Amino acid sequence: MRRYITLKIILLVSVILLTNHILCWAGQASLKGGCAKVNITPPLGIPLIGSAGKPSDDVLDELYAKALVLNDGRTTIAIVSVDLLYVPLEEVTNPIREIIKEEIGIPGRNVFICAIHTHSGPEVFTRTKLRPEKVVPQSEIDQFYLQTLIRKIAGSVLIAHKNMGEDSAVRRPANRKAGAQVKIGAAKGQIPEILYNRRPKNNDGSVKMAFTLGPEVTATKKIETDAEGNVKVTFTLPDEEAELDFGPIDPEVCVLRVEDMDGGIVGSLVNFGCHPVCIYPYLSTTISADYPAYTTKVVEQMEGGICLFTLGLAGNTVPIQRGVKPREQIGKALGGEALRRLQFITTAGDVTLKALKKEIRFPIKTNSSSDKPGDVDETNYITTEIQVLRLGDIYILGLPGEILVEVGLEIKRKAGLEKLFVISLSNDSIGYVCHSQAYEEGGYEPGSGTNLAKGAGEIMIKEALDLLKQIKQGG
Repeated sequence: MRRYITLKIILLVSVILLTNHILCWAGQASLKGGCAKVNITPPLGIPLIGSAGKPSDDVLDELYAKALVLNDGRTTIAIVSVDLLYVPLEEVTNPIREIIKEEIGIPGRNVFICAIHTHSGPEVFTRTKLRPEKVVPQSEIDQFYLQTLIRKIAGSVLIAHKNMGEDSAVRRPANRKAGAQVKIGAAKGQIPEILYNRRPKNNDGSVKMAFTLGPEVTATKKIETDAEGNVKVTFTLPDEEAELDFGPIDPEVCVLRVEDMDGGIVGSLVNFGCHPVCIYPYLSTTISADYPAYTTKVVEQMEGGICLFTLGLAGNTVPIQRGVKPREQIGKALGGEALRRLQFITTAGDVTLKALKKEIRFPIKTNSSSDKPGDVDETNYITTEIQVLRLGDIYILGLPGEILVEVGLEIKRKAGLEKLFVISLSNDSIGYVCHSQAYEEGGYEPGSGTNLAKGAGEIMIKEALDLLKQIKQGG
């Protein structure tokens, strides 16, 4: 009897110890998160992307690097959005990753950096992966500002990482709201009325570029869905152009919510595909984050936390109107749709994080003319990377370059993932990524807009789907 009681006590103690171990492990695995933003506005005098070498002389918006850092107890990931045109892999992304790895140990494959693609930001890129005539000599780059920029962008991650571990009861500046234990969730909305596809086609199938439209044309706007389910924004044109066929857009607004355990927002992410060119080229020497500045401002002022903007499928889509006022209107409209969707997101904290990235190569054009697609050069390639993050059932796919809508929509359709964010201009700058048909249709993007040979879009689709499948299956 005594032996039985002793054995029972031993089993009870074992159960208690095992339960404590499980509870301890579960506590360690709870999701933690933090956000931060750092001002990266260049000093006046630095040339801007659209200033044709003229010094900048005004600031419409301050530029920022905004970071979200998450940790599930085993894996830490960092997502960074920067108010720049590009983030070239060798010049910007990899140096930032090296600083982050050295300072806080996050491996490069877990650091995701994307540009909002403002055309009113600093010209600090050599553009080595674009057309030869677009390459900028190193001697023309302000190296002091570039190195400062790299340190500041890395610094946004370091601060967010620090905030992630801080007690949310401690007071701190507004741009350094702590995350600590968090829950996340995602939702989708739509806002098709603020953009259009700038590659309308003639009756013969050739493209006639329409970078802007007059007010008499935009007033006739109609939103339609074709037989394949593609959303199109169409217009009634003057008689001589009445047959132009406008292509598809991606109207989706994808939003990510990061909240504390009381439901207060720590940070958010908005993903939408439209060129940020409301200001460009009208105020060519004015620094601006274009319409994303208003989008993130609306969310931050009304909801709180720090809002990151990421560019979706914008390769061939542009704002329906341009100028200072349309920038505000478009930004507010998009911010309003993001706010609407943020209100009703179901969040969870029992989330496992994963990250993968893969080096890929794209063959370049063989001919010297920037206006012709050219044949595939089997010996010359551009080397870049694609990346995917998994946050539970949320997938964030990072693609380099400016992705045409048709390429990105094919990825979305074939991936079959409900909560998929496709973010372009991530980690590198390789020019426009076009589907093969675009090379036959002509126009800016497959011509002087890219150094990639025909077939680049199909390579991107295959590689992206393969990487998504790998991470979905636990790779």
